[in-house]
Amino acid sequence: MFQLLNPLRPLTQALAILTAVGCGLPGVSSLAAEPATQPNMLWIITDDQRYDSIAAFNRIVSNQDDSPLGPVSSPHVDRLVAEGTTFINTYTQSPACAPSRAAMHSGRYPHRRGVYGFETHHANNADIYRSTVPETLAAAGYQTAHTGKLGERTLPWDGQKVSWDSQQYQQIIGGDRKFRLAGDTDWVKEPLWVDGKNRGENIVFYFDDGKRVLVNNVKSGDHPAESYEAFADLVERLKILPHYEPGKDPVESFDRMIIGGESSRSVGLTRDGFTVRNLEKYLQNAGQPYQAVTGKKLHGPDPSKPLFVHVGFDFPHTPVLPPKSYRDRFAQYTYKIPQAAPGEIAAFPPQLQKLYGSKRTDHLTEAHLQQMIQDYYAFCAYGDQLVGETVEAFTAYSEAQGQPWMIVYVCGDHGWKLNEHGMTSKFATWDLDVHNPVVVVSSDKKNFPAGKVVHDFTEFVDMAPTFYAAAGLDVDSSEFDHLDGYDLAKVAEGSVPARDYVLIESWWVTGPRAALRTKDYAFSMKVKPVNAPGKQMDWPLGKSLKQVEAVLYDLTADPNEVQNVALDPRYAEVATALRNKLEDIVIREPRRIEVDWKAGPEGKVFRLDAGPQLYGGDDKKLELPSVSR
Repeated sequence: MFQLLNPLRPLTQALAILTAVGCGLPGVSSLAAEPATQPNMLWIITDDQRYDSIAAFNRIVSNQDDSPLGPVSSPHVDRLVAEGTTFINTYTQSPACAPSRAAMHSGRYPHRRGVYGFETHHANNADIYRSTVPETLAAAGYQTAHTGKLGERTLPWDGQKVSWDSQQYQQIIGGDRKFRLAGDTDWVKEPLWVDGKNRGENIVFYFDDGKRVLVNNVKSGDHPAESYEAFADLVERLKILPHYEPGKDPVESFDRMIIGGESSRSVGLTRDGFTVRNLEKYLQNAGQPYQAVTGKKLHGPDPSKPLFVHVGFDFPHTPVLPPKSYRDRFAQYTYKIPQAAPGEIAAFPPQLQKLYGSKRTDHLTEAHLQQMIQDYYAFCAYGDQLVGETVEAFTAYSEAQGQPWMIVYVCGDHGWKLNEHGMTSKFATWDLDVHNPVVVVSSDKKNFPAGKVVHDFTEFVDMAPTFYAAAGLDVDSSEFDHLDGYDLAKVAEGSVPARDYVLIESWWVTGPRAALRTKDYAFSMKVKPVNAPGKQMDWPLGKSLKQVEAVLYDLTADPNEVQNVALDPRYAEVATALRNKLEDIVIREPRRIEVDWKAGPEGKVFRLDAGPQLYGGDDKKLELPSVSR
């Protein structure tokens, strides 16, 4: 059993669990595997988490516990690294929540699935839809459950409206809006109605004594006086730091994302704390019904069937609000504050200038930048404690049933900046935005040996084939020809060819861009002038590197990705080779699609119908010319 390190609760949940357990979608077929070979599986995904928030990852990368900015704390994930196999060079398919999670759940690149941003997509078009991880595993005999943040938007669509009540998993055991509104949180957003019209959202903060503090977040017009006063009070009480605009006071910016502050509730009673509590309640009720806080009747896991459970943590996504005990602990540290290099921002191409204009933080005071960093790492440390509790509950249940188990931990659906390149947030293809290691721990150490570190490139599309193979499904069969990734067990044993590059597609905030990262170079370019399905799909073909806003970093000479050498004559051949390879994959590939998901019941699918097309462009191989530096 995975034992919780330094638990903050006086009674471990393992004892409660041991006591309790003692007493037709398109692309889904009936899949069979031997039940005895099917382990229980736990899939943990955090949100907006930089890899340098994990001490064990820092030791692998730089041989020290601290991040480049200062101290971090992650004893429970460190324990996973010690007991499992770490894929240290895993990269997200997109530096935005929804498309990243869509790639993980489908095993397909954004350009192969037609999900590039926050589109609400559906399963109505049988020609392009293939079942997701929970749907496929359910067909293979698994019971599936989810708690926390899902963020993957495959939703029922009748041609007129989307339903948010069914989200792939057989049971939602916690974390959706209904649980939040029932009080399972420290904050929640409620619709704000004025004169019968939706004017935005109310932000509601919950306190341990049951008090609610409501702040209006109005889309337009003056902020109501009472809301201004409430937020001013919260700024003082909870040290809330909004991402305020240049020239504005934080108190005037309560409609901006919150990048620092203190939770209004204690440890374990936050949004993510309740995510864990709901998982524990589910596992404690094995084989019997129980009632959720929402009043809905749920059913605990059936011990006779294998279990697949997805736990989606919100931390350290904004609002960044660690509990007071964690915040106080990290307030004692003084962190190194990253700064943009001289001339770096001025040299950004227009798409990155747009991102900088939206997410800049170089105007914040030094004290506010220090708080932003302290609170971020404090939130990650608190989240590490919750990861430990989640793992403990899951392994206790599995071992009580005498069932094998496997855990896949994903460190962030993408990364986060803390004033690097003069900004915060994500949405770019710098390493800090897209580098998200994965750890796999199994009760059977054959496929995922303890303490093993794999340095080969891996990607988020590898999640689906890894789960399918563990469930006993043949991922090499024609049934799974649509998958773009590898089974991580095969990557660990070295039985699949190593990738020469990873692929990233970023359409949100910047506008459509795509990128390739190799061991030595990072290249990105604009792929469309507008974020509209079916429009100008062949736009970059034949245009100059300057026109496509190319960015090239020589990672050997410039590991912090500051100096764009895309137009440097010394790198002309390298830039051209990377650009051609990227266009072969995301532009010329015949399987590439764009979809208007709301154009009728099935949506409307667009494919490139002009210009050269190339099958097999994504062969994972890329030879680049040498450069005289």
